[in-house]
Amino acid sequence: MVVAACATGRTARAAVFLAKDEALALAFPGADRVEERVVILTDAQKAEIEKRARAPLESQLWTIHVGWKDGVVQGYAVIDSHIVRTLPETFMVVVDPDGKLRRVDVLAFHEPPEYLPTQRWIGQFAGHALDEDLKLGAGIQGITGATLSAQAMTAGVRRALALVAVAVLAPGAARAAEPPRAAPEAGATPAGVPSGAR
Repeated sequence: MVVAACATGRTARAAVFLAKDEALALAFPGADRVEERVVILTDAQKAEIEKRARAPLESQLWTIHVGWKDGVVQGYAVIDSHIVRTLPETFMVVVDPDGKLRRVDVLAFHEPPEYLPTQRWIGQFAGHALDEDLKLGAGIQGITGATLSAQAMTAGVRRALALVAVAVLAPGAARAAEPPRAAPEAGATPAGVPSGAR
């Protein structure tokens, strides 16, 4: 879903639709908290993600946002920035705990507005898994006159799904987990109450 309000960005043609905190609020409505989980991929993980995504991964350092409610994971969000034609776009991919795509939101788009995919087109991604149907010409229709935009977003969505699948959901991956809550010691400062000046 693309929020249809925008502000002027760095150039006259740039549009910023959502700040990161606004996007994460859409990703995890009602969440108790959103954890920022930094992932450093091994070479083997990077290769596996590129294989599944069928797209290059420029970095091995990623942040996966994990939404929590009542101690249960609500989903995962990946914010990705990449070049479309000659200028960047940034969007967020939200993945359900079972690995299926929940939603895609454009945060910023610096190409001319005529190359920005419509909300209806972006809505095609919802509910897809990382499979043969998630590609242009199969389960995802192309965009007349904006082929590079369609290719860039489809590749980015596949990268995000593959990242979550390999770095979080795969057997043996270090999964996000609710930290144990130890009983406070006698005289200990309650959680959330500062013990002194910072």
